[in-house]
Amino acid sequence: MDAERLFQIAGAITMPGWALLVLLPRWKGSARLVCGAVIPALLGVLYVSLFARYGPGTEGGFGSLADVRQLFGEPYLLLAGWIHYLAFDLFVGAWEVRDAQKHGLPHLFVVPCLVLTLMLGPTGLLVYLVGRAVKVRSWDLEIAAAELLED
Repeated sequence: MDAERLFQIAGAITMPGWALLVLLPRWKGSARLVCGAVIPALLGVLYVSLFARYGPGTEGGFGSLADVRQLFGEPYLLLAGWIHYLAFDLFVGAWEVRDAQKHGLPHLFVVPCLVLTLMLGPTGLLVYLVGRAVKVRSWDLEIAAAELLED
């Protein structure tokens, strides 16, 4: 299958997860699909498959920006990099929803953070963390990280 079609499939796998986080954040199915095994596993299988198939023998690497550019010159590895973003941004968005629920933060506060996390990953997380710190009156990220590991 060509890289463009796989790109479309990866988006089709991911976008329902974002919709569930925004529209049905308290539904148990959302937690199972987004935070559980289904969506992350599908993205993981696709990611690993791409790197296993197209990674060996490919020029480039992760030692310098030039190496990364060369590695991602292979369209299927560029796609794997995109899937990496999709999977981790979705994971962060799911954590934001669970963390907000745990701390009683209104979902309307989380929705803009989710949009930013989807579109600009670290920016959405930063906005969520700053807003969370203001609302819960704590910037204790060690506690937030420990709570993430508990979930």
